[in-house]
Amino acid sequence: MEFRDLKSQYLALKEAIDPRVMEIMGSAQFIGGKPVRELEEMLADYVGVKHCISCANGTDALMLVLKAWGIGPGDAVFVPDFTFFASAEAVSVTGATPVFVDVLEDTFNLDPKALEQAIRKVRAEGRLTPKAVVAVDLFGLAADYPTLEPLCRREGLMLLEDGAQGFSGAIGDRRNCSFGDAATTSFFPAKPLGCYGDGGAVFTNDDAVAALIRSLAVHGKGEEKYDNVRIGYNSRLDTIQAVILQEKFKALRDYELDDITGAAANYDDLLRGVAQTPIIPQGYTSGWAQYTIKCKDEAQRDHVMTELKARGIPTMVYYPKPMHRQTAYANLAVNEAELAVSTDLCRRVLALPLSPYITPADQEAVAAALKDALHA
Repeated sequence: MEFRDLKSQYLALKEAIDPRVMEIMGSAQFIGGKPVRELEEMLADYVGVKHCISCANGTDALMLVLKAWGIGPGDAVFVPDFTFFASAEAVSVTGATPVFVDVLEDTFNLDPKALEQAIRKVRAEGRLTPKAVVAVDLFGLAADYPTLEPLCRREGLMLLEDGAQGFSGAIGDRRNCSFGDAATTSFFPAKPLGCYGDGGAVFTNDDAVAALIRSLAVHGKGEEKYDNVRIGYNSRLDTIQAVILQEKFKALRDYELDDITGAAANYDDLLRGVAQTPIIPQGYTSGWAQYTIKCKDEAQRDHVMTELKARGIPTMVYYPKPMHRQTAYANLAVNEAELAVSTDLCRRVLALPLSPYITPADQEAVAAALKDALHA
């Protein structure tokens, strides 16, 4: 059994993808060009924003936005404590300081009340200047943007939606990657929209920020290729990845989102009364990057993982360590009590196999094994 069945996805899309890739191989136009522009237009239209700027990966996407906003040394950027390292790493790359904020136990996403407290604390200390918030759409579910957007406006902070796991999700009619002052996503292969390598994108309605990011992503270029008007980076999406993403996007839009949503609902039914399953607030649609249950404690989780592995069922822990306990951030002073939910979740969460191509039989096997392990 595959954890995220990319093999079945490729077989389903092989007839569409292979000729597109071979066309690029034959043209030998591997960088930029029409396919990249077409992809950006498709994704911007789908998300509902003016600009989509593709880049080399999701981490670069975050960093490019923060650099375009002028974030740097002496600035505080608030980041969920329960997320992947890149959400804070991009902050550190700019020279700014990440300030870790606890999350909500039910949705795993940034806790707005904890964020307000963290902002007040940083302002009271006076060492750093609060500048921005990175809100993560963890496991495919949008953060609480109806609360976060007005909060950030009131506090004078920029809001960056880290939609690396959230593409195709939504709140009502508003799609993920359209929230905040800008948003980013990742095209890492296992993401809801993934390529066959690395890739990422920025989404924004701000013309000036979009133009600046396009410059920063290609060595700070100006109007001419060899007119470098600022120090930038080398962060481009390969043309081959662009055509792959075009075909995979069509599948995601036309049926994959419906299929993975149905598979998640099937897990909900199979695991009712067996395990603590994901909570999707009313009006929200998840992109289902992961299907994450909660175990009683770390010992129970280890037992479940061992039992499922013995039956050939893969599982993953996202994430085993909160951000504030990462070795790279050992120098940052934190109050452990203020990050208790994140620390607890790291001991309890467990992701089960899920993709648009998972079969009901496989899901039944997962549910049966999980039930046996939890009641052993």
